[in-house]
Amino acid sequence: MTNSTLSPIHIIGGGLAGSEAAWQAAEAGVPVILHEMRGVRGTDAHKTDGLAELVCSNSFRSDDATANAVGVIHAEMRLAGSLVMACADKHQVPAGGALAVDRDGFSEAVTAAIQQHPLITVTREEVTGLPPEEWDLAIIATGPLTSPALAEAIREKTGTDALAFFDAIAPIVHTDSINMDICWFQSRYDKVGPGGTGKDYINCPLDETQYNAFIDALIEGDAVGFKEWEGTPYFDGCLPIEVMAERGRETLRHGPMKPMGLTNAHNPTVKPYAVVQLRQDNALGTLYNMVGFQTKLRYGAQAEIFRMIPGLENAEFARLGGLHRNTYIHSPTLLDRSLQLRARPGLRFAGQITGCEGYVESASIGLLAGRFAAAQRKGETISIPPATTALGSLLNHITGGHIVSDEEPGKRSFQPMNINFGLFPELEPGSIVKPEGIKRFRGKDKTIMKRQLIAARALEHCKTWLGAA
Repeated sequence: MTNSTLSPIHIIGGGLAGSEAAWQAAEAGVPVILHEMRGVRGTDAHKTDGLAELVCSNSFRSDDATANAVGVIHAEMRLAGSLVMACADKHQVPAGGALAVDRDGFSEAVTAAIQQHPLITVTREEVTGLPPEEWDLAIIATGPLTSPALAEAIREKTGTDALAFFDAIAPIVHTDSINMDICWFQSRYDKVGPGGTGKDYINCPLDETQYNAFIDALIEGDAVGFKEWEGTPYFDGCLPIEVMAERGRETLRHGPMKPMGLTNAHNPTVKPYAVVQLRQDNALGTLYNMVGFQTKLRYGAQAEIFRMIPGLENAEFARLGGLHRNTYIHSPTLLDRSLQLRARPGLRFAGQITGCEGYVESASIGLLAGRFAAAQRKGETISIPPATTALGSLLNHITGGHIVSDEEPGKRSFQPMNINFGLFPELEPGSIVKPEGIKRFRGKDKTIMKRQLIAARALEHCKTWLGAA
């Protein structure tokens, strides 16, 4: 069967998941029509109509494929020919051990690749309901900012309410407005990452008095009210900075403001009580974002409070923080193992709307949905990645690997999740062997070895899966 005789797969949403799904299906030889509403209708968080626009951080997090679950999923996606990872690698900026990107260059690269692919057609339009029946194979990848009309159509079809949580955006600062007589460049523990030097973050030190004054200001700050969204839970991996402050005075010192692994270049004998880190946000190095400082504070309060941070007294903000609503479906009860809606075979979901969390996680589920749909269109057997891989473990979480509520035995508990080693199956008994010459082998050393073994197994099994798929 030639490409010209294959009916197209329709993909709704041109974010990370939708773009990756389109690329994977097209690379498999199946025509794709990608429907993206931006350009016709905007969202509360996006600033452009580019595909795969990053609306929060510019970091894809750790790129360590030897002992970090995020790095493992990076590596697996590269093995699978991921467009998102290829563009991220091409447009990386220094970020210690993390993979961070120039957000504009990254989005432009994804957009150009999609638009230039001979089997992909991009249609700028809003899809306000479920795909029509003639779209026999379709993928909904509308992300956390699914339009109200489409969200309502999904609820009507599935017979269940979508869950929702808030996600907050961190501020971005003009580099030349940062006082480098107070701040200094250093990665935590001087770690050198992809494209980095070990001095990839700007660090702002606070003493105990300054820290406590900052915490007081955060707690008393003028925050955006929830209004009709009151009571919707946050995702714990992306809490607003002021919410963390409210959970305990020391919370931030053990979170995004922890001082460990950092030495003040201007005063090396005095250990900072707390540190605010800023990470490069564009290739030119003219913008830095405040790491972990997502917020729902009002703009006026943000500028006033964040300028209390030593070194940011005269900070000029290219973008202040913001708040948007994320929506996701109860995937374990609604989707099968190939991400198809049980109530309508042929219709798949991908990305954050499925209940995964994070850029690479969203793109990875798009990667799988695109491959599954392409195989189905070509009449091939759909190959599911092993649960021992990062891709398979995340898929397993989405489609049924969650816990069962003890309080309500008949009701399953499902929450958004980043990729982490807790989603991987345990190693075979006896896999962890104490190295020769070491008397004590426990705690951190044993954990590191365990993660290394899980990571190595994942990559080995992923290569085997891709070779058989």
